[in-house]
Amino acid sequence: MKSQKFKTNINCSNCLAKVQPFLEQEEKVKSWTVDLESEDRILTVDSEDMTEEEVFKTVLKAGFIAKPE
Repeated sequence: MKSQKFKTNINCSNCLAKVQPFLEQEEKVKSWTVDLESEDRILTVDSEDMTEEEVFKTVLKAGFIAKPE
């Protein structure tokens, strides 16, 4: 399993609710969290062979940006 970190513009629990369905339905994602206390709103994704580009596109579908840290 691979753990990746991304800087995001996910700012609040409402934002989390918008991105959650997209990350939950992605089969390669095993778990994910967003640190809303962090200045960079770090998204951590644990996945099986998911590329940074795939994570970026999945988060983008919800209207948010995820840049590799």
